[in-house]
Amino acid sequence: MEYVVGILLLISFFGLVVYAVRGGNLMLGIFVMGVIWTILPMIGNTFVTNPEFISANKDAISITWTEALNKVFQSGPEGWGSVLVNVVFGAWFGRVLMNTGIASTLIRTTTELGGDKPAITCILLCIVTTACFSSIFGAGAVVAIGVIVLPIFMSLGIPKVLATCAFMLSVGAGMFVNPVLYGQYSAFFLGEDGKTLYTYEQHISWGIYALLIQVVVVIVMVLVLSKQKKVHRWAVVATAAKQRRRADNAPGVALIAPIIPVILLIVFHVPIILGFILGSFYALFTCGKIKNWSQTCRMINKDFFDGVVDTAPLVGFLLMLPMFNKAAELCVPYFNALLGGIIPNNTLVISIVFAIISLMGMFRGPLTLFGCGAATLGILKGIGFSTAYLAPLIIIPSTVMNVSCCITQSWIIWGVNYSKVSTKEYLKLSAGVGWIICIILQAMIYVMFG
Repeated sequence: MEYVVGILLLISFFGLVVYAVRGGNLMLGIFVMGVIWTILPMIGNTFVTNPEFISANKDAISITWTEALNKVFQSGPEGWGSVLVNVVFGAWFGRVLMNTGIASTLIRTTTELGGDKPAITCILLCIVTTACFSSIFGAGAVVAIGVIVLPIFMSLGIPKVLATCAFMLSVGAGMFVNPVLYGQYSAFFLGEDGKTLYTYEQHISWGIYALLIQVVVVIVMVLVLSKQKKVHRWAVVATAAKQRRRADNAPGVALIAPIIPVILLIVFHVPIILGFILGSFYALFTCGKIKNWSQTCRMINKDFFDGVVDTAPLVGFLLMLPMFNKAAELCVPYFNALLGGIIPNNTLVISIVFAIISLMGMFRGPLTLFGCGAATLGILKGIGFSTAYLAPLIIIPSTVMNVSCCITQSWIIWGVNYSKVSTKEYLKLSAGVGWIICIILQAMIYVMFG
């Protein structure tokens, strides 16, 4: 019976893969999988007769239907509350940086520093974009900065496909240490008490190196593929002046605001929510936005509203996700019975496989946590790999191939359409570069945690 249930679970897993690749609604897809992965193991628990299987999984298969339903559909979403709070405060902080003009001022200043050297200007803008998205999050923020950066790239003679790819990879590089995105990843690693088993300190211990490696690869890509077209300084200044009319100038002292929450957390161990609050008020104060009580209240309310709207599409998905994660725990005995002797319990082999098939992190495939990678993670958890190793193993293709490269990501398809680049051209470049980054990072993770 345990093999029948295991096979049915695998069939449903591949069904989710096909559904995700075809662009199905992931929120409902994950919910349906949660239902299936609750019912199948509970039926198996009722009818299983193998004494060895029963003995080895006595505690897991003794759960009642009431306990299982409460575990999956009640305690699962409830346990995600702390993650949701971090997402909301991070989204508010991102809106503050946008509305104060800090992000756009950073970009304009960098453009002027680059002068008439297209590749250098492009590289500097990529670095600034990465710094911004180490704390800013959301499609709205990407679009708001993209409409400034992409026209500058193209006015400098940078090929459209290279400009779009460099910008999106720079956004993705910053996401490796972004506290908001980390909060979403941590939802996949919650304990029975609802607390995360994967802390931000663990994440940042390798995430900062991943950020640097992705930025270095972007720099090499720009240097190799840019045409080095001669552009006069007046063209660069004119482009910056055009952007200057679109947003307020922020004073120089305000420009450190984007990195305040991350620095406070890493260096002084200040809680991330307090870091977002301090960074937001620092930005508002240095930009002269705090004038009186009633005006400040209206402004903060509006920024909170806009920030929540930016992250709203993710909230539904991430509330369904804990249901699926808890359901996957019910399936562990059956995955072990079916795959325990097939999937090697060897971190070197798993790391090599993940590096080779990293492209499966695209199109919501089995190597992205924003697709059906949640099911892959559930299977690997059942095999017995540690959280310290599993988390970066699956986060790498999720961040590189999905967040940075794939056209199923909302802000990337916006960028492709905005730059008028064909999806074929974009994917050819982004997938190739992303694959190289994944191979390097998986090797790094094996050395650090394997």
